[in-house]
Amino acid sequence: MNLLFIGDVVGKPGRTALQRLLKDIQTEYAVDFTICNCENAAGGNGITKEVADELYGYGINCLTSGNHIWDQRQVFEFIEHDARLVRPANYPIGTPGKGFAVLKGPGGVPIAIANFSGRIFMPPIDDPFLAANKIVTQLSSSAKIIFVDFHAEATSEKIALGWFLDGRVSAVCGTHTHVQTADERVLPAGTAYISDVGMTGPKDSVLGVKKEVIIKKFLTGLPARFETAGPPLQLNAVLLTVDATTGKAEAITRIQKFIA
Repeated sequence: MNLLFIGDVVGKPGRTALQRLLKDIQTEYAVDFTICNCENAAGGNGITKEVADELYGYGINCLTSGNHIWDQRQVFEFIEHDARLVRPANYPIGTPGKGFAVLKGPGGVPIAIANFSGRIFMPPIDDPFLAANKIVTQLSSSAKIIFVDFHAEATSEKIALGWFLDGRVSAVCGTHTHVQTADERVLPAGTAYISDVGMTGPKDSVLGVKKEVIIKKFLTGLPARFETAGPPLQLNAVLLTVDATTGKAEAITRIQKFIA
């Protein structure tokens, strides 16, 4: 089975890239199931119901997120009711939403999607390793294919979780830094890994924001209002080839597409 995971979608430019590129990518790579990180999809910060529905309309089966999931107040109105939207599972008990989902792929094959947030240089929440251990154990009784989006800043933390879950999940894919890394591999026990899938949005930017704004901020040290940049656009993703019977990954392939 071929799973496509799309890196952090940034604002309207990221959604435009999806609209223009996703169908052709799904066809080119014979994609069976598509997952996408949406935490920056609405105006560059957070997610709204309208934007979530837009992304689903482009052919996305499940949305993962991260620490910016709460940036649009509207999310509190629908996150409890959207079975295809997951937030980091290691938020404390009582936080709205769900940290994982089990959805049906082709032929009714169950696919589990779990989301965790790192703690190094990130908001302090519960331990992602303990949360992952508990949730992966729970999910293993209902799905062979288990996908993990680890939304974290530190490469060391991401790599450690990849090794911690090797052989227990199909893939551990990092998000948050918006820069695609070149360390994709299948770990010895059958888990596909990459430190960061990258970003879907403005190519000539600083992590999706207008470069002039960020340069001025570095030069002056003063606060700045972040503005999402415009074209040209990029789409960063990975293709995960997984044995549906065992849940083991067979291959991971980086994807980068660009449009003017």
